[in-house]
Amino acid sequence: MSADISPLASPDALLAEVDELAGLLTDVVGGGASLGFVEPFGHDDAVAWWASQAAELAAGRLLVWVARGSGRVVGTIGLAPVHKPNGRHRAEIVKLMVRGDARGRGIARALLAMAERAAARAGLTLLLLDTETGSPAERLYRGAGWTRHGEIPGFATDPAGDLRSTTLFHKVIGPVRDAGGTAAPGSAPPRPGTAGERSRPSPPRSSRS
Repeated sequence: MSADISPLASPDALLAEVDELAGLLTDVVGGGASLGFVEPFGHDDAVAWWASQAAELAAGRLLVWVARGSGRVVGTIGLAPVHKPNGRHRAEIVKLMVRGDARGRGIARALLAMAERAAARAGLTLLLLDTETGSPAERLYRGAGWTRHGEIPGFATDPAGDLRSTTLFHKVIGPVRDAGGTAAPGSAPPRPGTAGERSRPSPPRSSRS
């Protein structure tokens, strides 16, 4: 399976795909991923959660990319910029998820790389995320050059309601430079849909917040 990655460029674009996005979310939560939800968690719950993100997208507090393969949504990733005056250089990676039957094909790594490139283009220099300790996502982040900087015991429950520890990661990134070596301008994250924000990864391959 190959996957095509593109941004959800507007709240309307998100709402147009809310059913498929909800199917992805219920699949991942049903598989035990700790993403902030507990069972029972059904399709209607997932639709309501995704619909609530439209306002975040409209306000520029969230950027979302979607991976599509075989005619369906198979993965997503979010980038949540910090808007505090003293934190505008950083953002958090949120809700990196891939359908269970689409894993192992490079999709998660491609989604992560897309979000990192977008952050660098925006002039951001620091990315943060957290994930369940001992989860497969830890290997993904280490392999992508992220630094583990701590662990919090009993931080959150998994979908079954059992307390799990959380591992914290960060990655220092540099702004993307143009052909002349000049840093690309931008003190605020880009709106999805701008040039360069669409990618088809080579044959393809969760953040918790």
